Amino acid sequence: MIWTLAIWPILAGLAVWWQGDRAARQTALLAALGLAVTLALAIAAGEWTGALDWAPGLTLRAGLTPLAHPVALMVPAVALAVILFAAGHEPARGLARLMGLMLIFTGAMEMVVIAGDLVTLLIGWEIMGAASWALIGHNWRQAEAMPSANYAFIMTRAGDLGLFLALFACFAGAGSVDYAALDRLQGWPLTAAAFGVLVAAAAKAGQLPFSPWLFRAMDGPTSVSALLHSSTMVAAGAYLVARLAPQLSAAPGFSAAAIALGLATALAGGVVALLQMHAKKLLAGSTSAQLGLMFAAAGAGFPGVAILHLLVHAVFKAPLFFAAGIAHARTDSFDLRRMRLGTALSVTAALTALAALALAGVPPLGGAWSKEEIVAAMGTLSPWLALIAMVAGGLSAGYATRFAVLAYGSGEPEGEAGPSRAALAALAALAAATLALSVLWWPPAHEAAARALGITWPRGSTVEIVGSLAFVALGLLIGLWLARHPQEHRAADWLGLPWLIDRAVTRPSLALASGLARVDDEVLDALPRGVATGGRRGARCLAQADDRIVDGITRAATIGSLALSRGFSRADDHGIDGMNRGATRLGYGAVALLVRLTDGAATLTSRLGEAISDLIPEGTGRLMGMAGSDLRRLQTGLSHHYYVILVAGFAASAAILIIGA
Repeated sequence: MIWTLAIWPILAGLAVWWQGDRAARQTALLAALGLAVTLALAIAAGEWTGALDWAPGLTLRAGLTPLAHPVALMVPAVALAVILFAAGHEPARGLARLMGLMLIFTGAMEMVVIAGDLVTLLIGWEIMGAASWALIGHNWRQAEAMPSANYAFIMTRAGDLGLFLALFACFAGAGSVDYAALDRLQGWPLTAAAFGVLVAAAAKAGQLPFSPWLFRAMDGPTSVSALLHSSTMVAAGAYLVARLAPQLSAAPGFSAAAIALGLATALAGGVVALLQMHAKKLLAGSTSAQLGLMFAAAGAGFPGVAILHLLVHAVFKAPLFFAAGIAHARTDSFDLRRMRLGTALSVTAALTALAALALAGVPPLGGAWSKEEIVAAMGTLSPWLALIAMVAGGLSAGYATRFAVLAYGSGEPEGEAGPSRAALAALAALAAATLALSVLWWPPAHEAAARALGITWPRGSTVEIVGSLAFVALGLLIGLWLARHPQEHRAADWLGLPWLIDRAVTRPSLALASGLARVDDEVLDALPRGVATGGRRGARCLAQADDRIVDGITRAATIGSLALSRGFSRADDHGIDGMNRGATRLGYGAVALLVRLTDGAATLTSRLGEAISDLIPEGTGRLMGMAGSDLRRLQTGLSHHYYVILVAGFAASAAILIIGA
């Protein structure tokens, strides 16, 4: 039954997609029903486990740990709100495809959550990557949609190589790919598996140096951005590190690398978000920063703290994206300087402010409590690490305030459109959930949460709490000042990292691809072209040989037969008068028949020889030419075409293995 948690939303997504855009309301209801059933399955799945014999020696396993179960609940719950928002916000054209893909996206994330081995994890991981490409490029008629989808796809695929490395290292070191086998790894297999997982998770979560793809992903629909940044895709990276950190922490340098990577991204993402004027990109930078704090908490030995912040973050981040989408619908722009919709959309402004305060870490909201636990986790290792986490928290307060004031402060906004009832209901539902999470400040509540997760909370000192709140207050003031003086900053584009990636990675990669394409055209394609050309030349040579040799033999036989006939005739006329003329005529008739048979056989032989001698080389040449042409069609240069071929090959291999088993 545990497998239905992932398979059901995928099947529901295919059904929604298949029915098309004939009835938008029916599409939304079917999608919502699919997610509601998924949520019910997640509630009931606490003790479920599953095992599938994929091939001899390879068993796929699934189950829910105390840390995984709340994530399995959060994913469909937040996705349900996103579907509701999409029903009222996104255009009707293509809505069925969009919702179907979002359900498939959700199912892939659930597969990642329930995975008990690296192969199951990889299947869900790659389905999610393929779905993200389709979702980001959903509005493919817009010029920037597909290039941005390709950019995000390639960037995350590059990181996915780390997961393949981890799988191979685990199998090489322990003879198994189960998560339990990670405990048996030692030496280089343990190191390779640990850092392979870290790289793959960093790419998915938009950690340095993979962060720029998050900005490019903002060219997708707002509902996709909300789902991607709250409960799927980027959340998968933080979840994976928290899920496997206890087993991988024995690898030399893993914990330190996770902490360093997380805190560095928290600071960089915070600065970028603080300076960004694009509403969705500001929120994307904040996501990268918040996930960095989760990486740091998991690396410090507190995966439960990371999971809690992941849950709380999902609840308040999705409504902030909803707010950005509503503002865009009103002003036809994501430029924060063109918004200030507080007067026109007062209810939306109030709900947005609630979610923004949670992002800022202002007590008594739940986002503040989980952030303070991360500061405490850093404090168990070093006060300097706690200080860095405090600074990151101050940056959070700054960019959250700046977003709320610029987007929904008082002013004279452009446009007249307001949010639909469905979009406003989705925003209100998650804002209410954000407020409800304030219960975490109540000791019995956070103690119950610790028991449910099977963890203990780090104990923070009074100095850490006071210092952290002081940084939050300072961040609020900085955010207000920046909102009053909005300016473009070059550092807002990931501190120049995209420029560096373009010069150091993208352009060299394109140059290499161009060179390989030239080699492909001039060297590899030379073989089928050469065979085809050789076949044609061979056909002409054999045709000439046929004319000169076969036809020569035929003509010689004909001439000889005619000469023999004349000889018999002369003998009959001059030297054999005594013989019976009937016999002579019979002999002459026989010779004439022989001549005709010989000439007919020669003609048939000539034509048959021409057919055979021409068909073989010309047919070979044409087949080689056609094969070369068809194979060239597969070499489109488009990464997603290669990915489809790879997935098709993988599916065929899987089918063969299943049938063989």
